[in-house]
This record gives sequence, structure tokens and C-alpha cells, in this order.
Amino acid sequence: MDTPIYAHMGLNCKDMEATEAFYCTHFGFHRARAIPLGDDQIIFLKSGEIYLELFKAKGDSPETPYTNDGPQYAGFRHISFTVEDVDATLKAISAELTLGPLVLDDITGWKAAWIKDPDGRIIEICQGYKDDM
Repeated sequence: MDTPIYAHMGLNCKDMEATEAFYCTHFGFHRARAIPLGDDQIIFLKSGEIYLELFKAKGDSPETPYTNDGPQYAGFRHISFTVEDVDATLKAISAELTLGPLVLDDITGWKAAWIKDPDGRIIEICQGYKDDM
């Protein structure tokens, strides 16, 4: 079997411009491509080898708004981005803080905080994480 290659994560957005600005301004994404679809469009954002595919949401979410570090049931929990300084990043982003910042003693040097993006998805920002291997 071939090793899978990451392609993208699709995000439904209430306000595609606000979502694009959030990820481009705070997490180093840039617009890689926009594909017109009649009155709508799909926007691809890229950072390194990671792509986000933005779609216009067709309605409100039936789920309860996310809190803390994301929902505990099976499904999407949160997206995480490594930053140099969690505290400085929190100061630069005007987003709702849902948890933290926390120093995670079980993982030496790891500090994390969780915020909401413009559509209410939980975003973890962390510093200091290293793999064991």
C-alpha cells in the first residue's frame, strides 16, 4: 500500500473572507487558488504542505458551540498550530480563549492554549512540543 499524502482539510465558513484573513494573518497561510462555482467559490489556502479548502456554509451548525479544547465525542476535535510564543500569539489574535494557556507538565516544555476561529472551530496554539522519536 502506498503511503498516504496529505491533501487538504475542508472547512465550511459563515464568512469566507473573515476565515481566510484569520488563517492568513495568524498562521502563515496564503491564497493558493480560488475556483469559481457559479455564485460561490472554493478557496484553497496553503502553508508549507498544508492546505485548507474553504467553502461557503449553507446554514448554521446543529451542534452546540465548542468549548475548552473541543468536543469529546467521535469526530473533529481541534486543529493545532505550533508557534514560537503562545502568550505573544494570544495577544496578537483577538479571538475567544476557550482554555489555557496551560503548561502541560507531562510533556516537558509544552505550553498550549485553545481559541475559536471565526466559525467557532477550536484552534490549539502550542509551543515546545517535540516527538519522542
